[in-house]
Amino acid sequence: MQSRKGIILNDTQSMNMQNSVMQTKKSRFQANLPLIGVILVLAVFPFLVALFDGQSVADVFASEAGNAKFIQGLLIEIFILAVYAISFDLLMGITGLLSFGHAMFFGVGAYLTGIMLKSFGWDLLPTLGLVVVAGVVQALFFSVVLPRVQGLTFSLVTLGMAVVFHIVIRSRELGDYTGADVGLQGVVSPAYINASNERFTFYLVALIFMFLVYLFYKRFVDSPTGRVCIAIRENEARAKMLGYNTFYFKVVALTISSITAALAGTLHALFQPIVSPDVASLGFTISALLMVLFGGVGTLSGALIGAGIFKLLSYGLDKYFGENATVVIGLVYIAIVLFLPFGVVGTWNLRRAERWKPKA
Repeated sequence: MQSRKGIILNDTQSMNMQNSVMQTKKSRFQANLPLIGVILVLAVFPFLVALFDGQSVADVFASEAGNAKFIQGLLIEIFILAVYAISFDLLMGITGLLSFGHAMFFGVGAYLTGIMLKSFGWDLLPTLGLVVVAGVVQALFFSVVLPRVQGLTFSLVTLGMAVVFHIVIRSRELGDYTGADVGLQGVVSPAYINASNERFTFYLVALIFMFLVYLFYKRFVDSPTGRVCIAIRENEARAKMLGYNTFYFKVVALTISSITAALAGTLHALFQPIVSPDVASLGFTISALLMVLFGGVGTLSGALIGAGIFKLLSYGLDKYFGENATVVIGLVYIAIVLFLPFGVVGTWNLRRAERWKPKA
């Protein structure tokens, strides 16, 4: 028979466990407060722009033309690029896999969505399911070479795979489906999420999706699986020595990254009037690399900030410098690398750590 003392001890232990769980949830909520604040500000930002521009709140819901609608479109592109960039950061920054074929993940999602909606008349929900399956298949396809190649060799092999895909979607044989060099045009989005007539709805969907992806990635990196991925990046040989099957963890990271990038491609196909072959090119992979470098490699939040910097910088310089924008963008890239070698978030974290470092 259990003693009264034992019952009291068990009750005390139970209360301590409950308090510990509550404290953990509270600390997680407090840690995400800045991000929640940013999300709320972004959610109401179109209304603020509309009021400042002399429009009403109803005009935002009605997708009336104006600065509010334009700003929403610009931010939607940033949200999509942010999801694409953070998926690349999971591979390169967290797991240490530098892939030059990452645009293939995005391109498959974009083209598959457009083809299913336009040519086969699918609904959006089954199309999303097919995109997820395609993301898994791509990850497994890339993982075939993982046991055989590493480092730069892996980067070149993935580049070769992506180049083949890029050639295929531009081929005349598939022109009826992909549009060949012209690109896939005339994709009709479902009415309830059509970016032309339901711009604010699409805006919220893209914003929430980016927010959920970021939270999921943060939890993944903080999980035991994510910690092993970081260990692989730092020293794969030691991780193997400790008994971890590094191939399995790489495949997990590849699968998550591939699915996320493919879903970002789906949003791109639903938002843009045309899916260009450029979204599957090497240049688009380099864009992901630059976004991650701008924000900070391996920081996750840096990928979101880097996407914003990249898009706004490209838009602003194209607008004011025209054909000379490429030269100016190159100079800006060099300046960022020289003065912020760890990216915006990476440099901030480093300086904050040095500030709180105890003095000898």
